[in-house]
Amino acid sequence: MKRTIDFSRYSSIKIGPVVDVELIDRVAPVPEEYFIVGGANNLLVSPEPGPLAMLSKKFDYIRLEGDRLTIGGATKSGRIFSFVKKHDIAGFEYLGKLPGTLGGLIRMNAGMKEDEIFNRLISVTTATGELPKSAIHHGYRHTGIGEMIFEATFHVERGFDTEKVALFTRMRANQPSDPSPGSAFKNPPGDYAGRLIEAVGMKGACRGDVAFSPIHANFLVNLGAGTFADAVALMEEARRRVFEQFGIMLENEVQVI
Repeated sequence: MKRTIDFSRYSSIKIGPVVDVELIDRVAPVPEEYFIVGGANNLLVSPEPGPLAMLSKKFDYIRLEGDRLTIGGATKSGRIFSFVKKHDIAGFEYLGKLPGTLGGLIRMNAGMKEDEIFNRLISVTTATGELPKSAIHHGYRHTGIGEMIFEATFHVERGFDTEKVALFTRMRANQPSDPSPGSAFKNPPGDYAGRLIEAVGMKGACRGDVAFSPIHANFLVNLGAGTFADAVALMEEARRRVFEQFGIMLENEVQVI
């Protein structure tokens, strides 16, 4: 079964082709040639991306059983946030300001400040089986998971924190409202990608209708009719300038396919 997706509407940066995406409706290995698509919130999709796959709505669910919270890989962050707020569950407050599906959030170890999704993770279900947190390599905004994430289980701690929600809301207040995949690059150790991009004179820089936001230098934004080629060229120019001036090679946070 397939779903036709227009990535110029579906992706958060509003760039990409209209393509058929394979829907996965059971726990089984996904062929290696398929790139796994979730909510396309941190994706930059080329005109010819190759075969794509995503979970069907069968994996959109949340179950609370005692001190365990089990969430399907296709479940959106907004639904998770509403659920934990209703049930007074702590540790997921940042999801009110982070778009995405559960699978994508885990794969990039999403979070804000010291809060990240691996903090309360117990296990992840892939086609290989149930993987305990201890078996998964993870760090700042990355994991070693290379498979489709069908489900994840978390430890429940009570005490939804409205002050954290307010903090994360304030943190997001200075970020651009233009279509964007969020941060273009990961922060290098001991520094900030946004500071480096600004230091080399690229804050607000444009290539066609794609820019590094004048509000936040590390946010790649689509000003209206941005293209994949514009976005890639702008990112490569920033990477080159930062390396030439600081000797730091910026690593993508946005996934380019």
